[in-house]
Amino acid sequence: MTARRIAYISVFAALTAVGAIVSFPLPFSSIPFTLQVLFVLLSGLVLGPVDGALSQIVYLSMGAVGLPVFAGFSGGLGIILGKSGGYLIGFVLASFFVGWLGKGTNFVRLFLACILALSIIYFFGALQLSIVMALGFKRALIIGVFPFILWDVVKAAMAVAIAIKLKTAKVI
Repeated sequence: MTARRIAYISVFAALTAVGAIVSFPLPFSSIPFTLQVLFVLLSGLVLGPVDGALSQIVYLSMGAVGLPVFAGFSGGLGIILGKSGGYLIGFVLASFFVGWLGKGTNFVRLFLACILALSIIYFFGALQLSIVMALGFKRALIIGVFPFILWDVVKAAMAVAIAIKLKTAKVI
């Protein structure tokens, strides 16, 4: 692995952590609003499937060992095993998936890849939320997915626009 790849993977792990700092608790959901999804999608679109997923694995590893990189300046394996851990696990798979599908610079293609990647995050997030909180899956969708859809679609469009700019400028 080259130093350049390691640097890019590290940068996107750090950006995801920064995205967690921008965290707003919502009164109707036990999951906070963050900017993490923007950087998860961007990592796959810009770095590709393998390096994008690796950046999210690095991010999860930092949090698992206790660094306060998760929402609310939290860290530890308990967060990954807790109510929001499914979303975090979904980050790895979503980044891989969007990187795999998100080739080229066609906005519609990249945006649809992001929407499908969001569904991966939502599925794993709602599944773990329903298990940990002893909710039905439908209730987990209501409190842990539906309030975020509009904002995540906006973040997906932002990720696509940024990725296209970076790709066409041949920055990465």
